Amino acid sequence: MSKEVKEPAVRMIKRDTISTAKAWGIRLAAVALSLIVAGLVIVAITKQNPIQVYLGIIDGAVGSSRRVWVTIRETLVLLCIAIGLTPAFKMKFWNIGAEGQIIMGGLFASYFALFYAGDAMPNWLLLILIFIASAAAGLIWGLIPAVFKAYFNTNETLFTLMLNYVAMQLVTFAIVFLENPSGSNTVGIINAAGQKGWFPSIFGNMYGLNVIVVLIITLGMYVYMKYSKQGYEIAVVGESQNTARYAGINVKKVIIRTMMLSGAICGIAGCLIVSGASHTISTSTAGGRGFTAIIVAWMSKFNPFAMILVSAFLVFMQQGSIQIASQFGLNENASDIITGILLFFLIGCEFFINYKLEWKKNHKEGK
Repeated sequence: MSKEVKEPAVRMIKRDTISTAKAWGIRLAAVALSLIVAGLVIVAITKQNPIQVYLGIIDGAVGSSRRVWVTIRETLVLLCIAIGLTPAFKMKFWNIGAEGQIIMGGLFASYFALFYAGDAMPNWLLLILIFIASAAAGLIWGLIPAVFKAYFNTNETLFTLMLNYVAMQLVTFAIVFLENPSGSNTVGIINAAGQKGWFPSIFGNMYGLNVIVVLIITLGMYVYMKYSKQGYEIAVVGESQNTARYAGINVKKVIIRTMMLSGAICGIAGCLIVSGASHTISTSTAGGRGFTAIIVAWMSKFNPFAMILVSAFLVFMQQGSIQIASQFGLNENASDIITGILLFFLIGCEFFINYKLEWKKNHKEGK
C-alpha cells in the first residue's frame, strides 16, 4: 500500500557553496530592485518623472567638483570605520561600539587641536600628536570591553553598545570646557583663523591627506589579515576558540590585541572627521557611521578592497538622497527613507546568498 507524502510548498535550505559571480549577481539584482522601489516611492510623493529623480541623485553625489570631494570624503570615513571593525568581526567579537570609539578619537583630536595650537609646535608635529592621541583614545575604548570579554566572558554586544552612550556623555561634559565664550554649548569651528590642527591641502586638495591615510590603512589591513600570523590567529579564534586553544593560541591575548587594533582605527576615523573634515566636536560627530560600517564590513565579507565599492555606493546614495529631498521640497527624513530602502534590499539579499528555496515535491512512499 502506498500513500502520497505531502511536503511543504517551499523549504529553506542552506547553501553549501556559492560562486563569487553568483553572489555578486544577487547583490546587483538587490541594488537594482532597491533603486526601482526608491524611485517609485519618490515618484508617488513628488509626482515627478523617475528619470528626474535619478538624475537628482547623481547630481547630489557628483554634480560638481565640491560634491564629488564631499562624497569621496564621506566614503573614506565610512571605509576607515569598516576597516576598523573587520578584525573584530572576523574574530566573531561583535564590536557595536564603533560610534563611541569614533567620538572618543574625535574628542581627543579636538582637545589637542585647541590647547596645543598656540604653542610654537609646527602643524605637522601637532597632527602627529593628534593622530596618536585619537588612536590611543579609540584603543582604550576598545580595550575595556575586550578585557571583560576575555576574563569574565561578558556580552560584548551590550558592553560596546553601552560605551557609545558613555562616550556621548563625556563629550557633552567636555563641551562645557571647550565651548566658545558665547556660551552656545557648542565648540564651533576649531582654530578657524590659523587652521592649526587641520589637515593641510595636498596637491591643491584639502582632502588629499584623508585619501592617503585611509588607503594606507586599507592596504595594511588587507596584508595584516591575509598574510600575518596575527591575522591567522584571528581567523582561527573566530572559527572556534576551543580549536585555537588546542593549537596553542592564547585566546585572551588575541581578543585583547584585536580589539585594541579595532578601536584604534575607529579612533583614527574620529580624527579624520574632526581634523580632516568638520573641525569641530559634538555628540553627533560619528553621525551613525559606526552602525552603517557594520553593514559595509558584513556585505564585503571582510574584504578591505570590496569595502571600497560598498562604502562608495552607500555614500553615493546618501548624498544623492539629500539632494533630491531638497530639490523636490521633501522633509529631512526623506533621505533616510531612501537610504533605509536601499539597506533593506542589501541586507535582505544576503539571505538568498546563504540560503536557497526548494519548491514543493510530491512523491509516493511505500508503506
